[in-house]
Amino acid sequence: MATINKQALEEQIIQTLKTIYDPEIPVDIFELGLIYEISIDDDANVKIKMTLTSPACPVAGSLPPEVEQKIAAMLGVKSAKAEVVWNPPWDKDMMSEVAKLDLGFL
Repeated sequence: MATINKQALEEQIIQTLKTIYDPEIPVDIFELGLIYEISIDDDANVKIKMTLTSPACPVAGSLPPEVEQKIAAMLGVKSAKAEVVWNPPWDKDMMSEVAKLDLGFL
């Protein structure tokens, strides 16, 4: 079995995550800082720890499955699981400089 290049796969996953947007904020979920961790095992199973902007987020039921579906559909990914965590709680300081600039925080 060929070994996978986890770094290259993670970079592709990040590019895919940058195509998913929080519907209330015109910034992708990666730049928003909603992705806490991307883990890839030796069989190309991907686990993503993510959060939402708030527990009452209207896409709490649809955003994690969308992440799973888009990552699982990627070439080279065997499976994808998105786990929503609340610790640490998200705040605007977790956004990238790009997101802060886009939203006028800089």
